[in-house]
Amino acid sequence: MRRATTVLSAVLGAAGLAVALLAGTAPAGATTGLHYVALGDSYSAASGTLPPDPTAPPQCLRSTVNYPHDIAAATHAQLTDVTCGAAETKDFAGSQYPGVAPQLNALSSTTQLVTMTIGGNDSGVFIDSILECGTLGISTLGQGHPCQDRYGASFDNTIRTTTYPSLVKALKAVRAKAPHARVAILGYPWIVPTSKGCFPQLPVASGDIPYLRNEQATLNDAVQRAAKATGATYVDLSSVSNGHDACQAIGTRWIEPVLGGTNPVIVHPNALGESKLAAQTEKVLGLH
Repeated sequence: MRRATTVLSAVLGAAGLAVALLAGTAPAGATTGLHYVALGDSYSAASGTLPPDPTAPPQCLRSTVNYPHDIAAATHAQLTDVTCGAAETKDFAGSQYPGVAPQLNALSSTTQLVTMTIGGNDSGVFIDSILECGTLGISTLGQGHPCQDRYGASFDNTIRTTTYPSLVKALKAVRAKAPHARVAILGYPWIVPTSKGCFPQLPVASGDIPYLRNEQATLNDAVQRAAKATGATYVDLSSVSNGHDACQAIGTRWIEPVLGGTNPVIVHPNALGESKLAAQTEKVLGLH
């Protein structure tokens, strides 16, 4: 599923603060901001949210208001943003599109901070479940739980058996390329509410809302376990994004619905959501 270089940081001129902020950061006397690389998919790229990033490959649909740009602005970091819509874990080591370098190429031994949202597109599970449950929800006019009836535990099983080891592999590859960096991987903010949905704005049958919510919990659990297994920091969005799903009103929701939304890339974070993802990441990492 889905952020321009910022100014130098005077605050990080003190070596003691730099060491406290990040292990292995700039030496005493350094005056530049953190060397920050943003990896990930459309939730990292804020695909479809205006304004677009003119420096990004067009097919990546990267925005200048994605959470990496927000973090860089708040911390005066030197941002290298290679986030790209529809990225999978395999696109860290391989080229996602012709002419688009593997995301890992942006990393080096001087990288100090890495963030990412990744895993939701692997095996097509997350996006497929949203699309399939939406199609089936329309077929029943929002009634019942047709998606659960058809797919059962198949999505969850794929996340546990395929997505999780791919996440571990990807995070290990990040560590190998950026051995001195603080690495953070974000969970996905809630897309659907806990129970009652909002058909047809989000065309998922009422009985499939808990089903999709559980699947997202399974994905976030895989992300969290992969972070723990590789020494990365997990940024948990479960609590802070609760009540900000795609069924909420403009100004409250962080995710745009299918119908009546403001983002042409449906079921993705809006600018408010991206700013909140940035704020939670800054809080968890102590970047303030």
